[in-house]
Amino acid sequence: MTDSNGADDDTMEFNLRLYVAGQTPKSLAAIANLKRICEENLAGRYSIEVIDLVVTPQLAAGDQIVAIPTLVRRLPPPLKRMIGDLSNSEKVIVGLDLRPVGKRVA
Repeated sequence: MTDSNGADDDTMEFNLRLYVAGQTPKSLAAIANLKRICEENLAGRYSIEVIDLVVTPQLAAGDQIVAIPTLVRRLPPPLKRMIGDLSNSEKVIVGLDLRPVGKRVA
């Protein structure tokens, strides 16, 4: 199956950026939850960039971050955002349109 850009779903790379604020429990939970969701659904087809806004607050403006933690799906287009600790896997998968490997919707 191919997407509207002509890329095969099984080879599509996901570029994810997670904005956090320090090593708070919510930030750490978001990082762990995102890594788990990606390994279960996008194994080998994703990259995660974690940006700590305590260290580099100026980076928040680029993706218009207004709350943390915030996950931004930069690739594939369109850009999508999700706020929270990402504990609801199904909500993350649907909200960011992550297509699990081997699972197709007819």
